[in-house]
Amino acid sequence: MQTLFVSSSLSTPRFHPFQNSHYHSFSSSPLRLTIDGFSCPSSSLFQTVRKSSTFLLSNPKISSFRVFAASVPQAQSDEPTQPSGLVQSLQLGFMFASWYLLNIYFNIYNKQVLKVYPFPATVTAFQFGFASLVINLIWTLNLHPRPNISRSKLVAILPLAVAHTLGNLLTNISLGKVAVSFTHTIKAMEPFFTVVLSSLLLGEIPTLWVLSSLLPIVGGVALASMTEVSFNWIGFSTAMASNLTNQSRNVLSKKLMANEEDALDNINLYSVITIISFFMLLPFAIFLEGVKFTPSYLQTAASQGLNVRELCIRSVLAAFCFHAYQQVSYGILEKVSPVTHSVGNCVKRVVVIVSSVIFFQTPVSPINALGTAIALVGVFLYSRAKRIKPMPKTNTA
Repeated sequence: MQTLFVSSSLSTPRFHPFQNSHYHSFSSSPLRLTIDGFSCPSSSLFQTVRKSSTFLLSNPKISSFRVFAASVPQAQSDEPTQPSGLVQSLQLGFMFASWYLLNIYFNIYNKQVLKVYPFPATVTAFQFGFASLVINLIWTLNLHPRPNISRSKLVAILPLAVAHTLGNLLTNISLGKVAVSFTHTIKAMEPFFTVVLSSLLLGEIPTLWVLSSLLPIVGGVALASMTEVSFNWIGFSTAMASNLTNQSRNVLSKKLMANEEDALDNINLYSVITIISFFMLLPFAIFLEGVKFTPSYLQTAASQGLNVRELCIRSVLAAFCFHAYQQVSYGILEKVSPVTHSVGNCVKRVVVIVSSVIFFQTPVSPINALGTAIALVGVFLYSRAKRIKPMPKTNTA
């Protein structure tokens, strides 16, 4: 195979990437063609090149030649083939549907357990313990890499575990005292606490749009609370306190992930703080509520009408859904932006409220429904307002 070099002292070939690849424009200035070091007239060969769509010639002496810079070779990629857009959309849709269904079943089973077994600390500790077993099984089977936790990292994670423990415990206390729909209406106040804590701990100044979106959230929750049939101060205050602790955990984890060079991924961070939360809460639950899970106690409760078998089944199902929806949620967060995840979380709250009202046949007045709707619209507006970036400040001379 012999190579043809095209040289010109006046112009170079012009390649048009957005035109047909068979068309190449050349200057009309004289060209000199050199084949294996021998100069030859360019007229006949150049006409052949202009007529050839692939810039290849065949003759007894020259099997083929290439005009350099006249074509761009296709780069061979060693990257694995990515799934099509349709497959990705179907996968993401399945994950969102699973997230919502697991949340619905968790709230239903959890409420059923807390109705007949009013020991929220023990129930929460059981859920942490079940999740810890599943997490260790996942690490043992190498379904997710086991993290390496240094002493300094453990010290940094401990405040997150405390907030995680209190947040889940307070939520379960609220679910045991008031309707599921009311607890989740109060938990729509989460963006308010996020803005306040981000300003205090991270120095983030919210935009005017973000602040405006908080007004319907606060107003809607206040309207729903005033007309809630199942309202009591313990259920209301614990749900509000869970907003504070959960958002403290989220803001502190954001600060931790920004400071640590070898920061944990979201799934491992959740896994580690869940295991720590179990060991934190278990002695506290025994001290606060006593040993309420021994065979002798359950036998006594069964003699008083408690269906121990159904209690155990629903407790396990609630614990499984509790861990599974957290894992799916973090899996979704790895595939979409935080804003999209926030919008999905808003839709999830709507689904949970509506499904719990239907399942438990919770009485809802028109004003209560209006307050809940206003609060949820405010949450949606907040997630949209987070997309709007503040205008950069210009230095004026």
